Amino acid sequence: MEIIVDRGCGIDVHKATVVACIMGTGIKKEIRTYTTMTNDLLRLKAWLKDNRITHVAMESTGVYWKPVFNILEGTFEVILVNSRHVKNVPGRKNRRQGRRMALQAPPKRARKGQFYPSERSS
Repeated sequence: MEIIVDRGCGIDVHKATVVACIMGTGIKKEIRTYTTMTNDLLRLKAWLKDNRITHVAMESTGVYWKPVFNILEGTFEVILVNSRHVKNVPGRKNRRQGRRMALQAPPKRARKGQFYPSERSS
C-alpha cells in the first residue's frame, strides 16, 4: 500500500482505553495506551502535538469515539472509519496492523466508511 499521510496516528478506541500508534517520516513507530479520562486524553493530544502528527484516524466504535474526537478536533485532521469496513480489509490480521493501516491508502471498501464529523454532529 502507498503511504498517504506523512506523520499520522491510528487510534483504537475502547470503553476504558485508547490505543494510539504513531508513525511517519522522521519518527519512530510507537504505540501507547491511555485511559479515556479527560486528563489522559489531553496527554494523548500533547504527545501527538510533540511528534508533529497532522492526521488521526480512528475506528468509530459505538459512541466511545466522541470524547476522543472532541479533544482532538481543531488540532488534527481527524477521520472516523467504520470498524465493520476496516476489519474486512484484505491483509488486516490484528488491531495493531489496523492502526498502522490508518497511514496507508485504504482500499475502496474501507474508504466507504470514512466520516468527517462537523462541529454540529458531536
